[in-house]
Order: sequence, then structure tokens, then C-alpha cells
Amino acid sequence: MREPGHDIAADVSFELEELDELVGELLVDHAERAAREARVVGLRLGIGGQRPETLTRVGARYDLARDRARQLYTKAIGRILREATRSGHRSAEVFAHRYPREAGDLRLVRTLLTETYATDTDLVAMEWSYLKLRLAGHDQTDARRVAGYVMQRILGWQKKTASILAKLHAPDDDIDDLDAVLAGTDWPDGSPAPLPTVSARVADADDDGRGRFYLAKAGRDVAYDSALVARLLRTLDASPAVAAFQEEPAALTYTFAGENHVHYPSVAARLSDGRTVLIDVVPLGRTMFHHNRLQADLVRAHAHERGWGALTWTGSEIGTAQLRTRAVDAAAEQRIATDLATGPYDRVGLAAVLTETGLDLLDLAALVLRNDWQFDRLPMRLSASPSPRRAPRQPAASRSR
Repeated sequence: MREPGHDIAADVSFELEELDELVGELLVDHAERAAREARVVGLRLGIGGQRPETLTRVGARYDLARDRARQLYTKAIGRILREATRSGHRSAEVFAHRYPREAGDLRLVRTLLTETYATDTDLVAMEWSYLKLRLAGHDQTDARRVAGYVMQRILGWQKKTASILAKLHAPDDDIDDLDAVLAGTDWPDGSPAPLPTVSARVADADDDGRGRFYLAKAGRDVAYDSALVARLLRTLDASPAVAAFQEEPAALTYTFAGENHVHYPSVAARLSDGRTVLIDVVPLGRTMFHHNRLQADLVRAHAHERGWGALTWTGSEIGTAQLRTRAVDAAAEQRIATDLATGPYDRVGLAAVLTETGLDLLDLAALVLRNDWQFDRLPMRLSASPSPRRAPRQPAASRSR
């Protein structure tokens, strides 16, 4: 595993996103029998590319205590695993290949840690690790042990980071270059509104699942959900070009797929030159998801209304602006565009065309952003925008003639 702080571009892949999709299929099946349980699991794990939620926040959605939300989650996972085994769901083969039972603990921990960082899911690293290993056929004891090792590594990194910052010193090689971070900012005209001085995230601000460290510019402990967010906060705290910042400064409400949501942009920073920028952390491999793009539009509108710049930070030198201009094989792009004109791709069809054309996940992200295609999750579906109401395309080999 690379330590938190490295560029995540090398760790994103279509195969990694397919794992999320397979768990999503199991949740859809479970929802037919226990809709609330399935929803609790989906919110907790961030199924569909969304940020995982704390148990406190999940419970608040259903007027449940945190411990009751945990009980529902644990009960649902047990049922989902039994249902997957009973039905012979195809997830078993996929997960067993990625996390083989004969692999040693060290190899499994490294793989799971790398995936956690690439998907920005530190908050639920133990839950995701356990579920992946159980779906791969590892017994309960082994899965718990390895998942525990994963969480120990994350907690160890958090403790080390907090200790370094408590001494008011952070090694230069642990800090990103602020100019590079802000390179893709969309700046509006006009004077910026004042920077908020309190976080808009209240319900689960003190949830014990979140990391926490002291930052000098804030003059207090600051909570965070993932290593990517922590990395950004440390960069802002260390840079002399940043005068002040406020984590999660706004609660943006919206409706998606018939459900109400609240999104908290990661941080707003006031620069020494007087400008203010609202930054939202979205891991590189998930910038193309339709839900995340809607959130990005919401963040941009909120920022520009206040005269602030807007930025989606991906944890990589590759940002959304660079993705839009990424060089992709023109013939492959035309092939997919032509296909989408006749109907969307489902997961199987999309995997097939990526294999045929040799495109990787970042190539696909570039095409989605550049052509304004719509990439939905649960189920995985790529379509021209707006999404046509037609049956998903199948790979050429399986289509009837």
C-alpha cells in the first residue's frame, strides 16, 4: 500500500467500481424483503459512489439511535451474506478472485488499504473490508481479523498525523503544492462573501468514527472522514497563501431519485489575496458518476452565488479539467458515441466495450465529462444525456441477430 498522500490515479480501475456494483445488486435483492435494512447498508457503505455516512447520521434519517442503526446494519449484512451464498450470486467468483483465501494477511491488508484510499471510504474501511472478504469466501474469524488489521493501519496513520501536527510541524513531502491543488478552480467575478466560522455539519460532528487532529489556523481540533480530506486540510493549514478555512461550511439540500439528500462540501478557504474557494473532495475515479456531478453543480452554484471559486479536488494531479481534455482514442470515442445514440450500456455491455477498445476507467471518465454523457450507478448504466428510456445495450456477442 502507498501511504496516504500519494496520487491516487494509479489505483483507480473499472474492476474496483464493479465490486461496488455487485454489492449494490445484492442490496437491491435484499430490499425486496427488507427495504429499510438495505437502505441503511447503502447509506453506511456509500453504495453507488456516494460518501459513506456515519451511523449517527444514518440513524438520524430514520429517527434511530446510533446503536440501533448499527444493529440494523449488522443484521442486514448477515442476511445479505446468507442470501448471496444461498442464491449462488456471481459476486462470489469475482470477490474470490480479488481476495483469494490462500492469500496472506499482509497481501490482503495492502489491497484493501489501497482500495480504501482510492475510493475515499476510510470511514467504513473495516465494514467494507469485512464484507469483501466474506463475499470472497473467507470465514468470519479470518475476515474480522484482516478487517481489524486494516482499521488498525488507518487509526495508526491518524494517530501519527495528529502527533506530528500537535508539534506544529508537518514534513514538506507530506503537503501538496497549493498552486497545483487550486489549478482547476472555477473563479467567478465579484467580491467574495465572508467565510463562515462554524461547520454546517452538526448531527454527527462528534461521531467517534471520524478522524480528528489539531490544526493551527483553525486553532482547534478539526474532524474529517477520510485520508483525502485530511490531506487537503493539512495542505491548507500549512500554506502561507491561505489565511483561514472552515470545514464543511454549508449544508446543501437537494432531491435525487425521489429522495431528499444533504451534501456538505469539504472546506471553504480564504486566500491571502482576498479570494475564497469552496473545495469538495471527490476521488478521481468517481468524478464522472451522475450523482456526484449533480453535487458538483450544486457546489459550484452555491460558491458562485457568494463570489467564491469552486473546485472539485480529486486527490490527484489529474482534476476534472484535465480529464475533459485527456487524449482518448478517437475511434473508440466515436464507437461508444454511435452506440449510445441507439441506447444505453449496462454494466456487462460497458465492460465488454472497454475491453474491446482498450480504454481504462480514466479514459471513460474523460469521455463522460467531455460529451456530457450520464453514468449512473445502481444499476451501472452509461447513456447519452438526457438518459433515453430504452433497454440497455448488450455486448455484441450476446445480441440476437
